[in-house]
Amino acid sequence: MAAKPVKSVAVIGLGKMGGPMAAHLVAKGFEVRGFDINRKLMEAARRAGARAARSPAEAARASELVIVVVGFDSEVDKVLFGKRGVIEGARAGTVIAIASTVPPDYMRALPKRLGRKRLELVDAPLCRGEPAAEAGKLLVLAGGTRAAFARCRPAFSAFADAIHHLGGLGAGQVGKMVNNLILWACISANYEGLKLGRTLGVDEEKLRRALLVSSARNWPLETWHEQRSMPWAEKDMSIVLHEADMARIALPLSGALKEVIKGIKIEKGYGMPRAAKG
Repeated sequence: MAAKPVKSVAVIGLGKMGGPMAAHLVAKGFEVRGFDINRKLMEAARRAGARAARSPAEAARASELVIVVVGFDSEVDKVLFGKRGVIEGARAGTVIAIASTVPPDYMRALPKRLGRKRLELVDAPLCRGEPAAEAGKLLVLAGGTRAAFARCRPAFSAFADAIHHLGGLGAGQVGKMVNNLILWACISANYEGLKLGRTLGVDEEKLRRALLVSSARNWPLETWHEQRSMPWAEKDMSIVLHEADMARIALPLSGALKEVIKGIKIEKGYGMPRAAKG
C-alpha cells in the first residue's frame, strides 16, 4: 500500500526562496512550520500563516516533510547535524528534502551519515529563481526513491509548476548542476555578445530585443537583462568542475567559464561571494 502524501511541512531557511515557498504551502492548506536564524524572516513567515519554530529540531519534530533551503553545504550540515538540528528532532519516516544546491556526492553520502535513523531522503534543488518562487512557479529537480518522491510531490506542487523525478538520490543535484552550467554559459555569451555590439555602436536593448526572436534566444537573455549580482556563480561552477574531476572527464569549456564569470563580476563590481560559515 502506497504511503500517504505529507500534510505537515517544515521549511528551514526562510529567505528569498524559502519564505515564498512556506507562504504557498500555507495557502495550499499544509500545516507549515518555519525556522530561520533571521528573526525578521521568521516574523514574515508567521504573518503568512506558518508557525515559528525555535530550532530545526522543533520544526522537524512536528513535520512529515522537512525542506532545507539554505545557501551552502556547511549550512546544510549545521541545519541537519548541528545542536538542535533536524536529525535530532525528526521522527521515523520523516522525509528530508534538500532543496539547497549541493554536490551530488554530498547527497549520496547522507544515508550513511544518518546511521540507524529511519528517515527518507530526497534531493529537490530549485530552478528559475526568486521571481518564480514568489509566483509559485519553481521547477523542482528531484532525486530519491519513487515512494519518497510520491509522498512529497503534492507539497512541491504548492510552490512549483514543473516537477521532475530524475532518478535515485543525487540525481536532482546532477540535474541542477547541469542546469547551472548551461545557465552560466548563456549568461557569459550574452554578456560578451552584447558588449561587442555596444562597443561597435549598436544600442544594447534594441539588440537584445532583436536577439530574443533569433536563433540566439535563451532564457537569461530574456530574464537577466536587469543587473543581478550572481552570488552563486563560482560555487555552481566549482561543483561542476569537482564532479568532472571525480568522473575523470574533461570539461574545458567549464574551466574557462568559471574564469569568465569571475571576470564579469569583477568588471561589474559585484564582488565575490561570502564565505560559508561552519
